[in-house]
Amino acid sequence: MTLESVHTQTPAVREPGDSGEPPLAGGRVPLLGHGLRLARDPLSLLTGLRRHGDVVRLKLGPKTVYAPTTPELTGAVALNPDFIIAGPLWESLEGLVGKQGVATANGPQHRRQRRTIQPAFRLDAIPAYGPVMAEEAQALAERWRPGETVDCTSESFRVAVRIAARCLLRGDYMDERAERLCVAFTTVFRGMYRRMVIPAGPLYKLPLPANRAFNRALADLHLVVDEIIAERRASGQNPDDLLTALLAAKDANGDPIGEQEIHDQVVAILTPGGETIASTIMWLLQVLAEHPEHADKVCAEVESVTGGRPVAFEDVRSLRYTNQVVVETMRLWPAVWILTRRAVRDTELGGYRIPAGSDIVYSPYAIQRDPESFDSSAEFDPPRWSPERAGTVPKHAMSPFSTGNRKCPSDHFSMAQLTLITAALARKYRFEQVAGSDDTPHPGITLRPNALLVRPVPR
Repeated sequence: MTLESVHTQTPAVREPGDSGEPPLAGGRVPLLGHGLRLARDPLSLLTGLRRHGDVVRLKLGPKTVYAPTTPELTGAVALNPDFIIAGPLWESLEGLVGKQGVATANGPQHRRQRRTIQPAFRLDAIPAYGPVMAEEAQALAERWRPGETVDCTSESFRVAVRIAARCLLRGDYMDERAERLCVAFTTVFRGMYRRMVIPAGPLYKLPLPANRAFNRALADLHLVVDEIIAERRASGQNPDDLLTALLAAKDANGDPIGEQEIHDQVVAILTPGGETIASTIMWLLQVLAEHPEHADKVCAEVESVTGGRPVAFEDVRSLRYTNQVVVETMRLWPAVWILTRRAVRDTELGGYRIPAGSDIVYSPYAIQRDPESFDSSAEFDPPRWSPERAGTVPKHAMSPFSTGNRKCPSDHFSMAQLTLITAALARKYRFEQVAGSDDTPHPGITLRPNALLVRPVPR
């Protein structure tokens, strides 16, 4: 098992009359352009773009999209108000998170929504979630039986969704409902990525088996969300959580926000709380199995900090090496591995003119593996995030939670739970992959191992 496969790529080519435009990446095919490669082998395509230039053109069907390839330019896209949340990724996500959630909104609506949800993720609010995070991390470790095969996909989803729901929605989130979300997210995200890179709209309306499965999964996911909201309203309770804040939120006119926006906001909470965190947990399990020497160091650190008691939220700041393992895992295997934006007016990027309406695509996966930013960039090296070394990383070369006004508001919340889960699991078990496991990266809307199966071995 290797961190990355190296593929050859056709050199970039210039078309007649292309003077002044970014180079066009090689490897396109008639009609589909680069969409076929983005569907079949996107990671090698995106990681190979930088050698063709700081900005490269791609074709998705008839559409031209622009791909910045350097940390400086991807940071500029994230910070420049000329580029908004839009493009193929977000259009494909609208079927899941809707048009009124914080993930896809722009402008004044986005700013209002951020003000509503931000208090739930303030640094001083995170400790209140600590007991739930620690309890769920410990329960995960205790639920597994030595020698039994663990399906990392379902188990990672279950713990991620339970933490998000118990902390932010304060619901009794039963395993059956978490399992429904796990199945639904898996099917929906696979279908949405396909729709993003191969824009064949009418084809996806045909009653084909894949389309029927996608539609069933999407309907069930939205049904679960409606159940959560309905149960809260029926309970008459108003706990101090994010769902209560949404139900009490007002729009720009001072009126209660609509039911659709409440629904879309809950989905926007569960999506990163479930899909992106679960994908990262899967990669952490892969790392613990693939690099037992680092897993042993995490275990030793946890024992030193806790003195043998169960790990608690109060230990997170002291678990420095564990934190470095989490950050390095996110560098190599970012759940959000591809992003798109859209230019709202004629603008400039890397010395090239970007016409209004143009789509931008860039890859945190490629940026975070760039050998010009990281020594031995393909190697798993947690100490690169020690205070002495982290300062040498170029700005924007490592942005697992994005940056600017689109930075994920739950970054501290996410890091706390990932550190606790890693600490609890590494302390109790060593892990090894079993027959039938496939840790090949599977790029969908998020990046996860294809079918990771591990066996926990008691320490």
